[in-house]
Amino acid sequence: MTGRLGRACRTAAVLLAALAVQTPPLPTAAHPTGDTGHALGVVTWATSAGRLDHDGADRSYRLVVRTSVGGSGLRVRLSNAFGDRPLRVTAVHAGLSERGAAVRDNRRLAFHGRPSVTIPRGAVVWSDPLPGHVRAGVLLAVSLHTPDAAGPATGHALALRTSYTARGDHTAEESAAPFTRTTHSWWYLDAVSVRPDHPATGAVAALGDSITDGRASTPDRDLRWPDLLAKRLARTALAGVVDEGISGNRVLSEGGGTSALGRLDRDVLELPGVRTVILFEGVNDLKAGTGVTAADLIAGYREVVRRAHAAGMCVTGATVAPFRGWPEWSPAAEDVRQEVNHRIRTGHVFDAVADFDRALRDPRHPERLRAAYDSGDHLHPDDRGMRALADAVDLARLRCDR
Repeated sequence: MTGRLGRACRTAAVLLAALAVQTPPLPTAAHPTGDTGHALGVVTWATSAGRLDHDGADRSYRLVVRTSVGGSGLRVRLSNAFGDRPLRVTAVHAGLSERGAAVRDNRRLAFHGRPSVTIPRGAVVWSDPLPGHVRAGVLLAVSLHTPDAAGPATGHALALRTSYTARGDHTAEESAAPFTRTTHSWWYLDAVSVRPDHPATGAVAALGDSITDGRASTPDRDLRWPDLLAKRLARTALAGVVDEGISGNRVLSEGGGTSALGRLDRDVLELPGVRTVILFEGVNDLKAGTGVTAADLIAGYREVVRRAHAAGMCVTGATVAPFRGWPEWSPAAEDVRQEVNHRIRTGHVFDAVADFDRALRDPRHPERLRAAYDSGDHLHPDDRGMRALADAVDLARLRCDR
């Protein structure tokens, strides 16, 4: 089959295959005692969930996250999306993070009025709202206890934020003393929402790969480009910013977690208050050597846009950044990258464009990262490169008439 018909059929086959390889929702094993629907308000922090190796039973986790928008009625979302059995969480508390694992104003969260919750395999649950107010830009400590967790765990591997663990249930304690171990992943917690101070406030979700995940940025300083974008948006109607990056992630197929198409609902569309998606993916599809074409990748982008539009969201698309010098770079992949970026800039694929390629590339060698932004591996920008990405987003164009 040749010509336009052949290309159309092959692109459709790639999309169908991408959707087909996603892990289907697992049947629920029990009814949760929390809210499995959408939370009200606006998401103030979130991360993309993936499969982690089991960390042991009878663990307390004190997970440190930074809010992006302030408000009342704080709720947390716990995830067992990658578990193979129900997950029992016997206690959850939230407070303000102090030095190390210490917490102040630590208060218990409930699930339909109960202190514990059982999350079916493959499911997520929201807590009840917590009375009181939390400010934007503060470090929040969410503590949870899993008495008998086993099998695959759900969490985010590359947190770039130090959190803490302990044996036994120490979730109610404000002291750091029981939390003798550190972890650099987030366990079971994948979203936090609030009722914003201004009802019109919405959020932006950055859907991406390792660059969005912040790899090569300085840990514990929140210097990922979505963090820096949040500072620019702090006093606007889109004050909420969440980072939904996964290292190694692809648009069309598995690799570095569930593909962007496969995780779009859970990681973006089901989060409360999201008005705009910034899609910055594609380099892993290109460097994987799978023969993905520009038409394939653009078709995947259009599918993200179609589903986001159906949910009433705007989509800003980012051009694919240069990566010559990375071991998997090839002239063929570079040709596809250039064609994809041309289509993004001129093809009316997205509601708006963030030209991340132009922000990062070396003007004299446009297939390479600018040396001042290169972390050293020729793929991931350093802290200065992260700042360049955040500054390349046109804030005025993040909203559309949807």
